[in-house]
Amino acid sequence: MRRKKDKSNGITALYERLSRDDDNAGESNSIVHQKQMLEDYAIKHGFTNLVHFTDDGWSGATFDRPSWNRLVEGVKNGEITACICKDMSRIGRDHLQVGFFTDILFREKEVRFIAINNGIDSDRQETSEFAPFLNIMNEWFVRDTSKKIKAVLKSRGSSGNAHTSNIPPYGYLKDPENPDHWIIDEEAAEVVRRIYRMTIEGKGPYQIARELSEEKIERPSYYLGKKGLGNHASNYDKENPYMWRGNQVTTLIARPEYIGKTVNFRTFKNSYKDKKTKRADKEDWVVFDDTQEPIVDEETWLLAQKLRQNVRKADPMGEPNVLTGKIYCADCGAPMYNHRQRKGRERIYYTTKGEKRISHSNPADCYECSTYNLAYQKYDRHCTCHHISTKALKSIILKTIQETCHYVSLNEQEFVYSLQEESAMKDIAVSETVKKRIERNQKRVHELDMLIRKIYEDNVIGRLPDRLFQSMLTDYENEQNELNKIIETDTADMQRIIGGQNNVERFLKLVKKYENITELTPAMINEFIDKILVHEPQGKGADRTTEVEIYLNYVGQFQVPVEQHEPTEEERIAAEKEADRLRRKRESNRKYMKKIREKSKKFAEHERIAEEKSSDSKLCAEQNATSKSNRQKVKGEKIA
Repeated sequence: MRRKKDKSNGITALYERLSRDDDNAGESNSIVHQKQMLEDYAIKHGFTNLVHFTDDGWSGATFDRPSWNRLVEGVKNGEITACICKDMSRIGRDHLQVGFFTDILFREKEVRFIAINNGIDSDRQETSEFAPFLNIMNEWFVRDTSKKIKAVLKSRGSSGNAHTSNIPPYGYLKDPENPDHWIIDEEAAEVVRRIYRMTIEGKGPYQIARELSEEKIERPSYYLGKKGLGNHASNYDKENPYMWRGNQVTTLIARPEYIGKTVNFRTFKNSYKDKKTKRADKEDWVVFDDTQEPIVDEETWLLAQKLRQNVRKADPMGEPNVLTGKIYCADCGAPMYNHRQRKGRERIYYTTKGEKRISHSNPADCYECSTYNLAYQKYDRHCTCHHISTKALKSIILKTIQETCHYVSLNEQEFVYSLQEESAMKDIAVSETVKKRIERNQKRVHELDMLIRKIYEDNVIGRLPDRLFQSMLTDYENEQNELNKIIETDTADMQRIIGGQNNVERFLKLVKKYENITELTPAMINEFIDKILVHEPQGKGADRTTEVEIYLNYVGQFQVPVEQHEPTEEERIAAEKEADRLRRKRESNRKYMKKIREKSKKFAEHERIAEEKSSDSKLCAEQNATSKSNRQKVKGEKIA
């Protein structure tokens, strides 16, 4: 027979819980009222050794509550022999969890459980029959409350007048007069602007993070935490205030909020029971423009996003390549690889007088077609080398930017007119056609909405059979979906055409920023250059030429107009003389280098023969010495 537990010295746990939602119900749910009620009941029914366990401000949807955890620990240790609460909802609002504690754990540990208002007492079995239904109703209350809160947040976040995030990102603060509006925090905003400038200069997130750490600039979590702001205001790392990370920089660069946008519904939870926050797809974000003052302009932000699409790894010199993702083979379209070395090659040669010399070539720094390069490594051939030196490429880029800026500065109106005329020829006909198609399709979508509404009404009143209704509804919805896709594509085309007109103004602004430039900088390359196409070299030797196409941001490929004029007789003769001089110079160089190579080969052969003779002499001397030593040894043995 099972021996009953001695409950005379056990603790009677009086459990009280109050959440924010319960607090709205009035004084009857207050902690003070619950304590008084439980004490009166316990004393009246002869319970002794009373101990209060109180969770104030904790939701019943979670069971990770401090006092509840202490109560459960006491039950498991056998210290608690009775548990009294106001009603079942005070234990929690998850019917599975509440059932586990009241029907399994408490019974296993022989703990008497009483819910006063529900009339439940585990010592009287008949009172617990309705408990599971009470638990389900309590959980339904949480589920219903969660739906209402989600609906309010959805409406609030879709209005465009509020942020679903309670904490502004680094660089912004809440407006004291309107918490739904953000104002710029200038100290942090200046760091954000600098991060974007460094990105445009070609620096990667980890390089930026390292520089900010070395300059002892406070990282975002520390900066916000010491002000009592941010997600980690109470538990931020105070020991490492300057420890920036590359992923922090990447997150800041990608934030649309810095150009004045509001992004709502960036995260979500599957259920009110799910405590883990998940990131929503970008298609599910709700974005509003011009909701706060921007920290960086849109052109800078878009350029930073474009640059982040290409990872810039440090080369053997420890420097990131600013042209990564911009240079392509004009024939196969593949990106071109940069080859760079720390040291040049060493070459030994002999002068015509037999003097030994050593020459050092410049370190390799060039671009080659990646298709050709990868195929060559596998002893295969695809495309061609398309070799071009980085020095020559940067020289062409600088010259193109200088000539374009100079021409635009002197001929702004003519430049604008030529671009508008070229754009108009391509876009006017397209825009008119697209505009008419959008209007026609939108009208048809509206007609389909009316037709769908009408067949619904006809079906409800019995005028249209269900089978025919379903068939017509499917056809109408399919047509509507196809039209909406076409409208979306056409609208994007119209925005591109309109955006093309704004691009001219952006390019003019860029030209004014870089007037009278004398050297090429990474920021200049990133702001001006969209892409570069390198064609296959033509010709050989000194006559070898490579065509390079440079596409500028906003305007594409632009050729500076050059006035063509017929050369005079004097100019023609001078050009012929210069060409003849260069031809004779190249011929002389070829003969000289041929002579040097022959002499070098000859003297190298002489050195090899001399080294062989010297080696043979040494070997012969060693053999003679060994033979002499052996003879002396034999002679000594005979005498002995």
